[in-house]
Amino acid sequence: MAVKKHWLWLLWSTLTIGMTGLMTYQMFGPDRRVVLPGPTSHGHYQIELDCNVCHTPWMGVKEDACYNCHAAELKAANDSHPKSKFTDPRNADRLELIKADNCVICHREHLPEQTRAMGVTMPDDYCFHCHQQTLTDRPSHKNFAFDSCATAGCHNYHDNTALYEGFLVKHAGELELKDSFAVPARALLATLLDSGVMKRREPLTRAQHNAPSSTEVEPQVLHDWAATAHAKAGVNCRDCHEVEDKASSTKRWSDKLDHTVCVRCHAEEVDSFLGGKHGMRLARGLTPMTPAQARLPMKPDAAHRELNCTSCHSDHAFDTRHAAVDACLSCHNDPHSLAYVNSSHFKLWQAELNATAPANSGVSCATCHLPRETHGAGETARVRVQHNQNANLRPNEKMIRGVCMDCHGLAFSLDALADAALVKTNFIGRPARHIESIDLALRRQMEIQRTKSKPESKP
Repeated sequence: MAVKKHWLWLLWSTLTIGMTGLMTYQMFGPDRRVVLPGPTSHGHYQIELDCNVCHTPWMGVKEDACYNCHAAELKAANDSHPKSKFTDPRNADRLELIKADNCVICHREHLPEQTRAMGVTMPDDYCFHCHQQTLTDRPSHKNFAFDSCATAGCHNYHDNTALYEGFLVKHAGELELKDSFAVPARALLATLLDSGVMKRREPLTRAQHNAPSSTEVEPQVLHDWAATAHAKAGVNCRDCHEVEDKASSTKRWSDKLDHTVCVRCHAEEVDSFLGGKHGMRLARGLTPMTPAQARLPMKPDAAHRELNCTSCHSDHAFDTRHAAVDACLSCHNDPHSLAYVNSSHFKLWQAELNATAPANSGVSCATCHLPRETHGAGETARVRVQHNQNANLRPNEKMIRGVCMDCHGLAFSLDALADAALVKTNFIGRPARHIESIDLALRRQMEIQRTKSKPESKP
């Protein structure tokens, strides 16, 4: 009997140790999918294996983790529902209606049956809890459904930059298509020189390349490089291909480069790239994203292509025109992307390429999804390309100010972006319905003016 108990104890101990080891490996090993409580949302699934980004072991979700990634975006949007609004003692009654002082109250992960657009896991009527008085204060809203507040073109919880009444009124009456339109012209070299990132150099020719004699350089590579802005700015082979050997603290030639080399001159572009889905895995020290990992339809032959800077810009040609359209369509296989070549936007892009239209008047994939942003004003203004392709994707009204209104009026932009079917066809056709945001804002302004102009009644 004692021997039998001994073997049972030994078996139990072995199984316990084995299970503990397996669970530890699953939780802290290279693949943690087996311990995920459920699928991760569309915005976070790529970094779901780096659990510690959001979680403190044994202590749940870190709220600071949300701000580590999204604080700058919320600040730029002048967040209309910041945490401070609900922690302010004057608004204590709001917390009794909806406890909105923590990000994960509204955005919970691993709950696919509850998760909708923007990772929201609240019921559709969450606006109504605090704003039901609006139905009384504004008769124009009395027939609106209680769960329609966040309809495109009306309101957003955090980012209302293109939807505030003042903005709507200011841009009322604009033409659907402006008489002249173009995106800001890039001047990257001037920006790099002015900021001191680069020093002015003489342009280089093929014969002036400085690759080591021991490295065989293909003629096509030299041809591509010599035609680039890099060669024109005096950027030679060693400027990119010499990397620091940490072991010896010396520089060595490397044929395999990544974004850490590009960051030497293009820090802002790399930083924004790492913030989007194309680069967010690299930002967390994970393997590069591949189209096979995407949830959108992708072309089968691109499935295992690793995404980094040269995935779009190529290794030596660095052709920004290729990166603006062809690079995107070599991977993306969704209806919106496939419809682009039949759209009026593509015709404008072709016209610019063929020099039958002014420079910067074409509309490429990058025009909308990697837009050019102007920082500063006057002589100090500089234009950068936003490489975080998700920065204005959801909610899509964020695209209005920085993209759509370069060419279109506000009302048409609101109507177009609110039409999901039109977005799917890449805006081939016209919006199916009209969004009343500007109309309502104008009527309210008139009501306020009438009230102010009424003579005061004497007692």
